[in-house]
Amino acid sequence: MKDQTIFELLHMMDQVTNKLIIQWNKSFKESLGISHILVLSHLQANGKSRPSDIAKNLGITPPSLTHLAEKLVTKQLVVRLVDENDRRISYLEITDMGIDMIHRASQEGQTLRKNLFENLTKEERKYLLSIYEKLNHYI
Repeated sequence: MKDQTIFELLHMMDQVTNKLIIQWNKSFKESLGISHILVLSHLQANGKSRPSDIAKNLGITPPSLTHLAEKLVTKQLVVRLVDENDRRISYLEITDMGIDMIHRASQEGQTLRKNLFENLTKEERKYLLSIYEKLNHYI
């Protein structure tokens, strides 16, 4: 077996990620993508937040976050709030419906992970976890 270049490793990781996203989009019937769920998760974990802070935290552009937020507001999963002291500043806050959506997404995610990782032995899962922990430490 030839030595793999960093590009081949990155490509393989991208392929797995892309296939997981495709599976997610097929199985989660709420017309929301992973990015929407990440925004909801951020709001659940951090409370009301400025859109610019959410975008920075998630590594997406502010215009992309605006587009995601529009759909979440329309679906009543988040609400927009205006700062009482400075009306130029707005916040997003998760609603109860948004929290419920996170729970459903989490259950679907668990099913997806179970189906994916049941193809690995216990030893392979343990080894994969240690690899990701090691990589995560250096990034």
